[in-house]
Order: sequence, then C-alpha cells, then structure tokens
Amino acid sequence: MIKKTQNSKLKAQKYHIFFLLAILGIAIFFRFWKLGDIPSGVYPDEAINGNQAISNPGKIFYPENNGREGLFINLIALSFSLFGISIWSLRFVSAVTGVLTVFGLYLLTKEILRIANCQLRIAQNIALLSAFFLATSFWHTNFSRIAFRAILVPFFLTFLFYFLFRGFRTQKIWNFVVSGVFFGLGFHSYIAYRLAIFLVIWVLILWGIFYKKQGLQKIFLKFTIAFLLIAFFVALPLGIYFLQNPQDFISRAAGVSIFAQKEPLKAFGKSLIAHLLMFNFRGDFNWRHNISGKPLLFWPVGILFLIGLGYSTTKVFQFLKRKNYQILIPYCFLLSWWFVMLLPGILTIEGIPHSLRTIGASPPTFIFAAIGLHLIFSKALPKLNLRPRSLAKIGLSVALLILIASFVFSQYWRYFWLWGKNPEVEGAFTKSYVELGRYLNSFSSDFKKYVIVNKPGVLVNGIPMPSQTVEFIERTKFKEPQAIYLLPENIEKIKIEKGGIIALIGYDEKLLKELSEKFPKAILIYVK
Repeated sequence: MIKKTQNSKLKAQKYHIFFLLAILGIAIFFRFWKLGDIPSGVYPDEAINGNQAISNPGKIFYPENNGREGLFINLIALSFSLFGISIWSLRFVSAVTGVLTVFGLYLLTKEILRIANCQLRIAQNIALLSAFFLATSFWHTNFSRIAFRAILVPFFLTFLFYFLFRGFRTQKIWNFVVSGVFFGLGFHSYIAYRLAIFLVIWVLILWGIFYKKQGLQKIFLKFTIAFLLIAFFVALPLGIYFLQNPQDFISRAAGVSIFAQKEPLKAFGKSLIAHLLMFNFRGDFNWRHNISGKPLLFWPVGILFLIGLGYSTTKVFQFLKRKNYQILIPYCFLLSWWFVMLLPGILTIEGIPHSLRTIGASPPTFIFAAIGLHLIFSKALPKLNLRPRSLAKIGLSVALLILIASFVFSQYWRYFWLWGKNPEVEGAFTKSYVELGRYLNSFSSDFKKYVIVNKPGVLVNGIPMPSQTVEFIERTKFKEPQAIYLLPENIEKIKIEKGGIIALIGYDEKLLKELSEKFPKAILIYVK
C-alpha cells in the first residue's frame, strides 16, 4: 500500500513537471514567435533605448526622453553584443524577462499558498494556473515583446517577494540576501517600481507581528536588517545619482500627475474608476498597449479574476474573527500588491486607463484568476463523483484538454492576428520610419543622406524623438547613422552637388518645393 502511494505521488509529480514545462513552452512561444516582426515597426521610445545601448552603454541613468533608469538599456547593450544589432535583439531582453516572470509567478504562488496552509497539491495546481494565465495574457505578452523597461517591474516584484516569503517560512538567511538584491535592482528598472517601498514595509509589518507572536523578534530583526542592507547597497548608485541630479528624480511623472491638475480629487476619482474598469469593461485605448478600448483580460479570465478577488477579500475579513496570521499575510499581501501597483496609473491623468504604468499589478491579477478557477473546480468536481479510470473522468479530461487548446489558440489569435495585423498597430509603432531607415540603408555609406525631422517630439541632442527610429534602423547595418539629421530651419547645412537623398519624416508641401528648387539633383522622399 505504501509503495502504491509513493508511485502515485511520483506519477503526479511527473505530470506536474510536464505541465510546468508545457506552460513555459507556451510562454516562450508567445514571447519569441516573430519577435522581430510583431509588433511591426519600432516606436521611438524603443529606438532611443537601442541607440543609447550602442552609443553610450553603462550609465546609471539616462536623462534624455524624460529620464530612464539605466539597467534595461545596459541589458540591451549585452543583447547587442551577443546577437548583433537588430529589432529582434532590441526586444530580446523584454521577451526573456517575460518568460522568467512566468516561472517566477509559479514559484511565488506556490510559496504564498503554502504559507496559507494550503495542501501542496492544491498550491501547485493554483501556481500552474496563475503561470498559465500570465503566459497567455495579452497584457503581459504585449509588453514582453516591446523594448520598454516597464516589463522589469513584475519580474523584480515576483522574485523579490518569492525569496522574501520563502525566507520568512524557512528562516534561511540566504533567501533574504537574494530578495534584497532583487529589491535593490528593481529601483534601476522603472519609476512605477518605487511604490514597492510601501508594499515591502507593509509585508515586513505583517511578518513582524507574526514573528513577535512566536517570540522570534530577534531573528526577525536579523533577517530584516540583512534584507534591507543588501537592497540599500544595490540601489545606492541610483540614489547617489539622484542626490547629484535631483531634477531627474521625478522626471515626466510630475507633469501627468493628478496633483498637477486644478481639481486633484476629481482627477483621482476619474482615474480610479477608469483603472478599476479596465480589467473587465473598458481598457487602455493606446494601440501600443492594447486592442484599443478592449478589456485587459480575456472575458473568462476576467470573471475568474473577480471571483478570486472576492474570495481573497473574504479571507482577510475572516481574520478579524479567527486572528490567523498565516491566512492574513498571503491574502492581505495579494490585495495590497494589486492595489499599490495600480497607483502608478491611478495617480496620473494622461491616457487613462494606462496598462503600461500598471503592469506591476499583472502578477496578483492572474493569481486571483487562478484562485477563482480552483474554487469553481473544488465546488464542482465532488458533485460529479468521478471514479478513477471511469469513462466520465476520461471524457472530462479530454474536454479539458480541448478547452485549454481553444483558450491558447484564442489568445494567440487575439495578439498575433486581431492586434498584430491591425493597420493601427503599424502607425502606433511608426512602421513608416522603419521603412525609411531601410531605404536609406539601401544606399552606400558614402552616399550623402539628409533627414529633415519635421515632426514634433521631445528633443534629444537638439533633434525631436521621431528621428530615433530611423537612426536605430541605420545602426542595424552601419552601426552608426550615416545620414545627417536636421531641423527644417537648418536646411542651409545641406551640401549636395552631384547627388544625394533628402528625406522628410513628415509631409510638408512648401518645404518639399523649397528643397527641390535648392537641390535639383537630390532624391526627395517623405514619410506619409
């Protein structure tokens, strides 16, 4: 009987590992399939990351384009050194980060549910479901395929809390050291991550109360000091930079904050409602972030998310009666994480709801959805009274496999066809600028090339941001831009006698006429 039980557990573990590997395989496919082609084009905010990774790697902070932490750009520089300069290698860092986050979410979900006294089998199943939902999510898949540094936020949060919770459960100090490294590195990722400070403080308070009740105040203090000291020294270089350059600390956030509005309370209410509705009703309207206006969550996942969110809330209220901190800590943590990481969107008024600024809330969102699905199965399966190897059980297994395959295909279709092939996406990612860059690359390096940047944008080295995409595409062939980039008022700097090309980033009939008169031997082109 004992041998039979052991064989059964071993078989179950093999199935579990198989499903985990399958989910990671799906995550890899969703994030790497046609990575250089979808989304089509390269948005200037992506391109400047690539350009600075080539021309000026190794900086702690890049003040251009409203300011960006340097870690992501330096990782792109590493990608370029390994794979060469291309759109694919520009987005490689995001794709790898996305896959690792799926695995991290599996580990974290299992860890926090074990702390909540869930059976290991149940914790593993919910962990698999949360990883599956994240792996196939349009929201997370999209930002895993764009060279925006925000994708680092859910990655660092997931591993930070996995090792922190594991450390408090196992009482092994190396977990706190690793967690501190992730906590500190997160500050080098994206401005929204800074709110993690409040979440970490809250988690430490919860665990501090739990350890105090166990009479373990001294060991809690030792773990906390080790964790915070490591995080402090890892984040210190960025802190020193901000002390020396305080103007870069807030950067663009100050201009879009609700506190900069005439009626901040009204702006807060409007933004709060918009962000709460984005999961199931009306999502981000920016085509770079979402299928314009569609809910962030696929509707079955959205329903499961609401069920899991409601269940987790009731668990916190149950604590008031039972005073069970092992139940309070995991569920209170999930609810706090979800809301705190919505705040980077809620506290701004531009482009709301904003799925990029709130990407840090994606891991708890899919944990809630996994909890919701498990609740449904735990209520429904006992009523079916399925016997081992029964025909009904086999039929249910086949039905579930078909359902899973249909779900994966629908999510594939949603991202790669419904969104990926939409003409609006080409415009959102300035595909025409990529085509211009490739056209310039068709000429030799000694052929005279001029690009007139007659589109508005944040200035970088005196030239508006739209030039960054064309510059990056030039670098994919020549390593450095061969064209000279000018503002319309500086066309007197153009020197073309025998032959050359002048490209306008935007159509301007008057300017085209002037250029044709001054440089009759030049090839004139413009972006529509």
